[in-house]
Amino acid sequence: MSEVHPTFALHWDALDPALLGPALLAGLLVLITHVPLGIQVLQRGIVFIDLAIAQIAGLGVLIAASLGWETQGWAAQAAAAGAAVLGALGLTWTERRWPEVQEALIGVAFVIASCLGLLLLASNPHGGEHLKDLLVGQILWVSPGQLGAMALLDTLLLMAWGFGRRFGGAGHRAGFYLLFALAVTGSVQLVGVYLVFASLILPALATRSRSGAARLGAAFGVGVAAYALGLLLSALGDLPSGAVIVLAMAALAAALAAIGPRERAPEGVSP
Repeated sequence: MSEVHPTFALHWDALDPALLGPALLAGLLVLITHVPLGIQVLQRGIVFIDLAIAQIAGLGVLIAASLGWETQGWAAQAAAAGAAVLGALGLTWTERRWPEVQEALIGVAFVIASCLGLLLLASNPHGGEHLKDLLVGQILWVSPGQLGAMALLDTLLLMAWGFGRRFGGAGHRAGFYLLFALAVTGSVQLVGVYLVFASLILPALATRSRSGAARLGAAFGVGVAAYALGLLLSALGDLPSGAVIVLAMAALAAALAAIGPRERAPEGVSP
């Protein structure tokens, strides 16, 4: 009797606009704030701040879940935002006191938040599922309420950006961390930690040789194309959407960097 090997099949019936449309919109809402934030993060040399703040915000959600709160409710959102803001204030203080080791301290904050989260999940029978949701998100299952809340948050953050002129300006250090914390808190609920990191860093990294409006446009283009391509491929192959989008964004970012201009944009140039 011959052995039967599973074959890969395309799931054309999964190309449902009612499912993929809201997911793509969620990606666009994340990119609106994360592309310019990512450029600032790269220029400031604190690349892993997004992972740390996202993990701290996730820790807030896990604390809320351990208290029996609904993870999609306002109480859990407040817990996530509160944890992220406290983390941001702490990192603001460490940057002021020990700027030479800020990147290392950001890494330490990430590890501590991760370990505390694992301890909270240790006795939870659904801990593995909660951890997966935190890392890769559930972008295909975003609700209209989540999209509306993210759109409102984006509007408020962009208004704050306008008043502050730019996140990385002198005297705006605390504002940068606080706005960053709020942006990440909202996006990690939609797309997970991995996509938050990818949306912040990969478009900014791919466009380092550009500056100004050209850089912003190219970075947005990479992000939008990656979300669209990743959602399409994940639906056709019945694969985890978050992971596929991250890989698509990495591939497109590498391609853009390879064909981009050779001259590197000066450090500290505002987008």
